[in-house]
Amino acid sequence: MRRVDELEGQLAFQDELHESLNVTVARQDREILELKRQLVLLNERLKEFGDAIPGAGPQDETPPHY
Repeated sequence: MRRVDELEGQLAFQDELHESLNVTVARQDREILELKRQLVLLNERLKEFGDAIPGAGPQDETPPHY
C-alpha cells in the first residue's frame, strides 16, 4: 500500500507541474504575440520616419568602399 501512496503523490506532483507549465507556456505565447505585434508597428513607424527624411534610405547611401 505504501508504494501506491508514493505513486499517487508523484502523480499529483506531476499533474500540478504539468498545469503550471501549461500556464507558463500560454502566458509566454501571449507575450510573444504581443511583442510581434509591437515589432510590426515599430517597423512601420521607422519606415514612415525614414521616408520623411530625404536621403535617409539605404539606396541613397554611398557604399563604404567609395
